[in-house]
Amino acid sequence: MTMMMQSGVKNRLLRSFPRDAFELLAPLLEPIDLPVNRSLVRPRQPIEHVCFLESGLASMVAESADGKSVEIRHIGREGIAGYPVVLGVERTPNKTFMQVPGHGLQVATEDFLPILDHPEARQLLLRYVHTCELQLAHSALAAAKFNMHQRLARWLLMCHDRIDGNDLPLTHEFLALMLGVRRASVTDELHILEGMHAIRSTRGNVRITDRSKLIEIAGGCYGVPEQEYERLIEIPGPQNGSFPRAKYEGADSIGIASSNMP
Repeated sequence: MTMMMQSGVKNRLLRSFPRDAFELLAPLLEPIDLPVNRSLVRPRQPIEHVCFLESGLASMVAESADGKSVEIRHIGREGIAGYPVVLGVERTPNKTFMQVPGHGLQVATEDFLPILDHPEARQLLLRYVHTCELQLAHSALAAAKFNMHQRLARWLLMCHDRIDGNDLPLTHEFLALMLGVRRASVTDELHILEGMHAIRSTRGNVRITDRSKLIEIAGGCYGVPEQEYERLIEIPGPQNGSFPRAKYEGADSIGIASSNMP
């Protein structure tokens, strides 16, 4: 069996693992395809696997007792699905599933948990959980203090951070789920961002045409969790660009951005 090389993985968290901890984990990692709607964590059921995403985009969704739902965070190649097990939690009311297809590296929870005995790996994973909580906190801040098109700009930037290229295969239904609003409201807000020449929206796709403009529109509701991830987790060096594609001051789009992606 070919030994998986740490320098060859695309998941940023795995790239930042202590080398000896990665060598313990690598033989346990199983490459898997992640089609749209693939469940990664089922609500109120045991978390049987942890998945390090290599590509694609997963959504963590909270649901109320009467069936209302809203997306509470994204998971891409910066992180893992099933991370509540790091905190000793075997199940969660939230669900996680793929919104944009990709692939990942999966490990059974029972095989993953012994890695937490490695002090440096445990510290890294707990720092990652901290960045997850910070992303959630800033989603609440955005919902309370920022207007709709600013919130939409933030979510689009967060998707853009996690998906290669400028085209985001996002439906209006998904965007409505992200923002917790009606589909018609999303359409109106996309028209506003198009009028500002930040995006171009077509059926099932949003193209980022000016990332710096989108950062300007999002204002203060984008950037803090991303900076914290970079501070706590990202390994500096030529292999790893900063978490956001074009840092926070907003260099235009993919020409600069893609060169920074691992």
